[in-house]
Amino acid sequence: MFARFREVPPSASGRSRHDVPLTLAATVLTGFFNLSAAVRNPAPLPDVDRDFPLVVADRRVVAHDQDVIALTLTAPGGGDLPRWHPGAHVDVHLPSGRVRQYSLCGDPGVTDSYRIAVRRIPSGGGGSVEVHDELVVGTTITTSGPRNAFPLTVPGYGSPAQRFRFIAGGIGITPILPMLAQAESLGVEWSMVYTGRRRDTLPFLEELARFGDRIQIRTDDESGLPTPAELLGECPGGTTVYACGPAPVLTGLRSALAGRDDVELHFERFAAPPVVDGTEFSVSVASTGNVVRVGADETLLAALKRENVHAPYSCQQGFCGTCRVRVLGGAVDHRDTLLTDPERDAGMMLVCVSRAAGDGELILDL
Repeated sequence: MFARFREVPPSASGRSRHDVPLTLAATVLTGFFNLSAAVRNPAPLPDVDRDFPLVVADRRVVAHDQDVIALTLTAPGGGDLPRWHPGAHVDVHLPSGRVRQYSLCGDPGVTDSYRIAVRRIPSGGGGSVEVHDELVVGTTITTSGPRNAFPLTVPGYGSPAQRFRFIAGGIGITPILPMLAQAESLGVEWSMVYTGRRRDTLPFLEELARFGDRIQIRTDDESGLPTPAELLGECPGGTTVYACGPAPVLTGLRSALAGRDDVELHFERFAAPPVVDGTEFSVSVASTGNVVRVGADETLLAALKRENVHAPYSCQQGFCGTCRVRVLGGAVDHRDTLLTDPERDAGMMLVCVSRAAGDGELILDL
């Protein structure tokens, strides 16, 4: 998400390896996008590679359980900010040094402010708690972006789809919200289901009310856990599905749409993807000599955290670059979509998704 990020990721999950069905689909889509580049609209916006300050200009609760706050961010002294398209996010550099990605959930047509929304997760990595407890109105933070790992492609302009089906789970509404407004303004047929534990946990309900019955609100306490079929609805051929929510929901949708060549699925994760076809390996921490064993179904980052070895991280999905580490020895199985070949040749790796090749040992410059 920092540099060299593509307008369209190589797969719906942002990964290009170890996910054969999505890789094949991505290859077809990539060819289509290349052929249609001359007519694609809206035109891609350049990624912003510099850091710049933003001020918290407004802060309000957007879920009645008060666990989600929306922050309006402006440039110090006012002025226009870099433009963005629906699906984009910004990298927020918190006072503690943590870096977190938050989807832009405001109006892309508003040029002098950004809006993000953050759910407090007490058991998480500390970023959301810091946002809730420390980012009061008037606080200045550093940001970079916007970047887009989850772009909305419009039917007739880069996508063969005839209609959209949006699926949002809880805080997963944030990247979806601007997509609804764009689909509406372009007159594209769309529908949506919005799920969560209870109605008071769902942010932006008042804002979504203007769309009426085009959005189905479905909560676990009233209807039970939804099945993939209930989330997808009728989903006829020619539908493009955009989904953001908990990992089990995304996994269920992928399984339900397996073999449906007439339906596209695009999704964004808010958590690390599961490890696929991994093997056990070891890493040696150069500064201490400590050896950490990494399980076959465990990420290297998770193993380092388990052993209290400090490594910076943010997205945990291999596309932001925060967890970049130099490898002093051993062969790497690169599973990210960010690093260039020269960077890999220079010994860099992303510890959130990449691993040792086979069951060998890596020596990390930590």
